[in-house]
Amino acid sequence: MAFSKDINELVTEDTTGLLNKHESWERVTLQDVVEVVNGYAFSSSGFNTGKGLPLIRIRDIVSGKTDTTYEGDYSKDYIVENGDLLVGMDGDFHSAFWRSGIALLNQRVCKLTANENFYNQKFLAYLLPGYLDAINQNTSAVTVKHLSSKTIQSIPLPLPTRKEQDRLVEKLEELFSEFDNGIEELKAAQTKLSRYRQSLLKSAVEGSLTQQWRAENSDRVQETGEQLLARILKQRREQWLQQKLAEFAEKGKTPSKNWQDAYPEPVQPDTTDLPELPKGWVWATIDQLASVGTGVTPLKSRNDYYDNGDIPWVTSGAVNEESVYRANTFITRTAVDECRLKIYPAGTLLVAMYGEGKTRGMSAELKIPATINQALAALILEGEASVLKEFLKIYLLDSYQKMRSKASGGVQPNLNLLIVRSMCVPIPCVREQQEIHQLYKFQAEEIETQVKSIKFSLVASDAQRKNILKSAFSGQLVSQDPNDEPASVLLEKIKKEREALAKKPKTKQIKTKSAMKKITVEELTKWVSDYEGSSFTFEELQKIFQGDYDQLKDCVFEMLSANKPLFKQVFDQKLNAITFIKEDK
Repeated sequence: MAFSKDINELVTEDTTGLLNKHESWERVTLQDVVEVVNGYAFSSSGFNTGKGLPLIRIRDIVSGKTDTTYEGDYSKDYIVENGDLLVGMDGDFHSAFWRSGIALLNQRVCKLTANENFYNQKFLAYLLPGYLDAINQNTSAVTVKHLSSKTIQSIPLPLPTRKEQDRLVEKLEELFSEFDNGIEELKAAQTKLSRYRQSLLKSAVEGSLTQQWRAENSDRVQETGEQLLARILKQRREQWLQQKLAEFAEKGKTPSKNWQDAYPEPVQPDTTDLPELPKGWVWATIDQLASVGTGVTPLKSRNDYYDNGDIPWVTSGAVNEESVYRANTFITRTAVDECRLKIYPAGTLLVAMYGEGKTRGMSAELKIPATINQALAALILEGEASVLKEFLKIYLLDSYQKMRSKASGGVQPNLNLLIVRSMCVPIPCVREQQEIHQLYKFQAEEIETQVKSIKFSLVASDAQRKNILKSAFSGQLVSQDPNDEPASVLLEKIKKEREALAKKPKTKQIKTKSAMKKITVEELTKWVSDYEGSSFTFEELQKIFQGDYDQLKDCVFEMLSANKPLFKQVFDQKLNAITFIKEDK
């Protein structure tokens, strides 16, 4: 769904302070001072991971980098360079400066360029998130929220004097310089903890975490993993036989000849490409260890499925936490009966087979009896297999990326019950599993304590940052200079320029394709081939060729798009600029 409210109402109703303005300022509609360029719907047939130019998609705005490249014709209108301000037009409506070099602007991402005569681009970047968040909060959605360029263009920006804009930016950069360094350090610590946790999981499921324990306790192990698996399989078969006999008795039937042969043998592990396990361990499939099921979504149009419901119904979003203690939705007994939903017991392990973003492949333990939807797989460990639960939880957490890679399908690959059942799990003896759980739990709790501390610091930093921005946007961060040209005069100049532009006849823009610059490409190719150095910048090329900026830029883009480019682009942190590195022949 898209935003449909009057955007000026957001300013009036704002309680965050981020949409404020000083009484001496004016307001100007964004489209009067900022050019908005929508991305292009590049054909997915040209998408790849190495050839052509980098392609910026919505998911790349926050990370500031992209792994997708596009090979094919493009218009220079959709070129993005370092310092361009981008906005994601689906989801959370993020905005950020692009920092990863020359790239192409894909659909549902737009580029904003302020007219610096009237509006400071960096001031726009500081302001924008508050307005985008307000729009997002007031955009309804069944699935994904959508933002239109028309809504962006209609944002009523505060308009300080032009010089005050510069003073505000200078002060904000001064305050945020050290502040942002601290945030980067916190985020770096977050990343290190995440890597350490993943390393801990890996060592737990591969056996290196308990290598010393095995050396010291090998003579005390009374049952190997292989023997444990045999015991589990035997009990599960016997349980099935008893269940079938009870069904025959209930129906008054005599079991048919060889009825035991109907037992559904579990999927066997394919160990072809699996690593060698420690002594006493064995590979098994989830199907050998657990009963695997799923759920459904009761029809939303049936009010009697939901009204006054008291049975928890859990969806894939719940597995973003490792334990599920509550449900956001409750259904009725009618829904359970008519939709044949199973109420899974507390202790059931859940795996997200599909879901938005990073959800697919995540796992959690159900701490309450609940039904689930079709996006989740439920793993029930019963009888002898129940001793495996804690170790299996650790293994599922470690297998997140493996499960995602096993997903099948087109645009949004999914897992399915067969894939989940066929997953191979290493099985140590019970005593070693207990030792693994204790060692992992102790270290994981220490990691979680540090993670929570960092999250608290980041939340506090975010609140402090917002307070600084509130002060800036309300005109309290820097003083107003009476010698500045008033904002009202600046607004009048903006209006006059808009009126003058409206009177000019519109000229048809010619979109230049990369393949139209062959002569310039040949000249640049010769220069690069003859160049004795190993790297150069775009500024150096400008000095050498003394030609049209756009022609030179298009030429560089075309050469980067070649199957075997003579050079590649990298971002030089010291120079804070794009550098071109010659490729080895």
